[in-house]
Amino acid sequence: MYLGEYRYSLDQKGRLVLPAKLRGKKITSFVLTRGLDRCLFLYPLDEWKGLEKKIRELPMAKREARSFLRLLVSGAVESRLDRQGRLLVTKSLAQYARIEKEVVIIGALNRIEIWAKKSWEEYLEKSERSFEEIAQKLVDLGI
Repeated sequence: MYLGEYRYSLDQKGRLVLPAKLRGKKITSFVLTRGLDRCLFLYPLDEWKGLEKKIRELPMAKREARSFLRLLVSGAVESRLDRQGRLLVTKSLAQYARIEKEVVIIGALNRIEIWAKKSWEEYLEKSERSFEEIAQKLVDLGI
């Protein structure tokens, strides 16, 4: 399970150190891809395989399912951590997430999200205003 918020920077080669607390599971193989809200999703390989199974079950006759599959999978890259615990963020994924240098890495239970610092701060500001409202809607849904 991935938890917490961490602030790091990409190095000149586009590599990002994964925080030690998020590396604690001895997992070295990941899939990095486009996420929702202009962030990047980083899945351990076993979690990705579970997601891939669910994606394969989507009804490809539906436009939304095809679009989701294309956007999620076309940007995906398998990645391994190097000896220093770094992973490479490709230029295309960095551009998608508007990452220049400073990033915020957050644990999101079964995955890790990588955000441009500015984008995260904007998202957090907007979301904090409606946090109680969102929580109430989820409670009403029985979650």
